[in-house]
Amino acid sequence: MALHYQEYGDKSASLMVFLHGGGVSDWMWDKQIQYFTHYHCIVPILPEHGLNNYEINFSIKGSAEELIKLIEEKARGKKVIIIGFSLGSQVIIQMLSMKPDLIDFAIINSASVRPISYAKRLIKPTISLTFPLIKNRWFSKLQAKTLYVGEDYFEKYYEESSQIKPDTLVRVLEENMSFEIPKDFRKATGKILVTVGEKEKVIMKKSAKDIVKANSNCIGVILPKIGHGVSLAMPDFFNHMVEVWLHEGNVPKECKVIS
Repeated sequence: MALHYQEYGDKSASLMVFLHGGGVSDWMWDKQIQYFTHYHCIVPILPEHGLNNYEINFSIKGSAEELIKLIEEKARGKKVIIIGFSLGSQVIIQMLSMKPDLIDFAIINSASVRPISYAKRLIKPTISLTFPLIKNRWFSKLQAKTLYVGEDYFEKYYEESSQIKPDTLVRVLEENMSFEIPKDFRKATGKILVTVGEKEKVIMKKSAKDIVKANSNCIGVILPKIGHGVSLAMPDFFNHMVEVWLHEGNVPKECKVIS
């Protein structure tokens, strides 16, 4: 399995890896890449995401295995920072469980870790009914809005959405909805920041609490006035939060700490 990825920034600096969410791809981190030029940034595209990326099937564990190999190849003794969103954050949790000493700093944004068994049974019949909607621009506009995808990225989002295959969508949703915290997550030694938006669903907030409880190196925060997609919705706030947490260990005062 060969992951598609792009490299940016200062290759002599600490390694900063960005993992996108489901239904989007590497472009969701453009504002972060523009800001974190003083890091060696790597932005992978998860299997079956983006354009023409169907060599292998997506799975959370398979993606984690390949990303561990990539980081080991690129880090070469440097500090490793990894930042994820939604599906990408689930992959990070899997990575931390499989290789507890690999990552120095992890930022887990909006990760669901409470399996929804009844929903998983409904995925295939629901997708068979709704899949034709994906190619409709008005439907894509609605979906994009929930992820804070602005007009400047809508065409890219729509192009990628229109290409997705039904079995891919089923596979990604099944992986997402059945994911739970692996038992070895508690062994991860790096510092971990867990975030969830104040306007996200209850299950997401409960998931954030579960993650914080599962590893003593976690600190969790609820981000004010935001739903699912803080890095796209509020890139300046997000970038500042990351920078301050990495260097000072602090979180913005307007955030509510998850106890």
